[in-house]
Amino acid sequence: MPILKLLFIIVREVFALEEKRNLFRAFWQLFKGYWTSEEKWKAIGLFAIVIGLNFAMVWLLVQINTWYNEFYNALQEYEKESFWPLVGKFTGLAFIYIMIAVYAIYLRQLLQIRWRTWMTKNYLNSWMKNQTYYHLQSSTDNPDQRISEDINSFVNITLQLIVGFLKQITTLVAFSFVLWELSGEFAFEIGGSEFVIYGYMFWFSVIYSGAGTFLVHKVGRKLIGLEFDQQKFEADFRFSMMRVRENSESIAFYRGEDSELESFTERFKNVIKNFRALMTKTKHLNFYVNGYSQLAVIVPLILAAPKYFSKEIQLGGLMQTVSAFGRVQDALSYFVDSYATIAGLAAVINRLAGFTEHMEEVQKVESKVAKENSDKLEIENLNIFLPTGRELLKNLSLEVENKKSVLVTGASGCGKSTLLRTLAGIWDFASGKIFLPENANVMFLPQKPYLPLGTLRRALIYPAAEIDSPSDEKLKSTLQIADLKNLTEKLDDVDDWSRILSVGEQQRLAFARVLLSEPNYIFLDEATSALDEPRELEMYDLLKKNLPNATIVSVGHRSTLFQVHDVELNLDGAGNWKVRDI
Repeated sequence: MPILKLLFIIVREVFALEEKRNLFRAFWQLFKGYWTSEEKWKAIGLFAIVIGLNFAMVWLLVQINTWYNEFYNALQEYEKESFWPLVGKFTGLAFIYIMIAVYAIYLRQLLQIRWRTWMTKNYLNSWMKNQTYYHLQSSTDNPDQRISEDINSFVNITLQLIVGFLKQITTLVAFSFVLWELSGEFAFEIGGSEFVIYGYMFWFSVIYSGAGTFLVHKVGRKLIGLEFDQQKFEADFRFSMMRVRENSESIAFYRGEDSELESFTERFKNVIKNFRALMTKTKHLNFYVNGYSQLAVIVPLILAAPKYFSKEIQLGGLMQTVSAFGRVQDALSYFVDSYATIAGLAAVINRLAGFTEHMEEVQKVESKVAKENSDKLEIENLNIFLPTGRELLKNLSLEVENKKSVLVTGASGCGKSTLLRTLAGIWDFASGKIFLPENANVMFLPQKPYLPLGTLRRALIYPAAEIDSPSDEKLKSTLQIADLKNLTEKLDDVDDWSRILSVGEQQRLAFARVLLSEPNYIFLDEATSALDEPRELEMYDLLKKNLPNATIVSVGHRSTLFQVHDVELNLDGAGNWKVRDI
């Protein structure tokens, strides 16, 4: 697509895109995926129809421009018999133009939603792949905004700019010939020598628009960085309120309203401060753009007036010339009029490219912990570190016989939970080997269970899909076993269950999940911390009774847990460890 390359060569030069990140290259990486995907032919076909409709609109504009000459000449000559036929001709042209314009926008939006759907699916898959969402927590702000808003903005703005550019190029070519012919020649003398400029109005339009494009960049280039920061500050402010909603009970217990208000105020101050800077730069840009546009209204009249008053052209010729000059000037001023939009696109590309790079970096990181097959759980020469380099565990080697249970103990901060993260494969700062049966059914229970939005059934069988849900009888009996009888009639109720259920109830619900999943290996990270000791022992007895073949590894502090485990693994937080039978 040579015309597309021309567009972004111009954009690259206008925005000096070698700063920090090559935005042209970043744009191309974001752009090409959909257009080389399995949907490419449907996309190209739909895009071709949209472009064809826009070309048809340009042709109609040329016809309407010719109509100006006929209509205003008829008015000047008082040709009453030509008035209504010419009005009818305009009505027909206008009706066809309206129909084409409506469907051009409709089909462009259809292409937009298809492209957005494809990109969103790919980003969601990449974000969820190999726990990328987990590893990105500290390196990317507001990934939800990147996927939900920035992809939509990227697709929408890109299509608007490309379709608009192609339409303006076509308009420029079509009306340049018209304007060249209408403007004729301009003769003047300098020092006794006569000079003639052919198509002088066309050349003036080129110079005027070129100067305008250069100056608008000088006025508005800082908008790119401000647009980027504005989206970030808005997302941070929104996220802080979402956090309060998610942790409303804890905040209420702490009486933390003043602290949260202070946090809201600080984040909102960033929003307002940046927006005021954005307002100032937008004001400067609007002064220039509006002045530029208004001057372009009177300039063609001034340039064409001598020919009109010398009766070289009639009123119709004057109006046709003014209209053609306006079309050429609009086409050449495309980047002046679209500067703020292009600045917005540059900010979106920055955010999406950064998000993509971080995901790719995370996915390229290869774990130094080898996963191998065995007939039981084995750990060999496992070393675990903090990101700071501090050693938590050194050369841990352990064999856990099937059906046995291990209790991991030690002071807070010694690395107990980090050991479970390493066994789960989500901790990068580790090395060694972990052995498990090839088809082992493994389940990890964190201290605070995750309850997805939706029905109680979905929360109960998570991470399985509802389509794979066991029978209602099975679910109800499992809830009763976990001492959640009050929930048996609410399986299909939709609510925010993490807000409704206490932490203790959520932990019992997590044990019900384990009973339904029937895993071979169960890893519990203080999964009974919110339960009293008798209830805690009751939950472990449920596992022993209902899943007698399961191997259990628990992290806990209570001495009562020794009663329901066979082996203790004690960590001292300095890399040392010891194992003993209980």
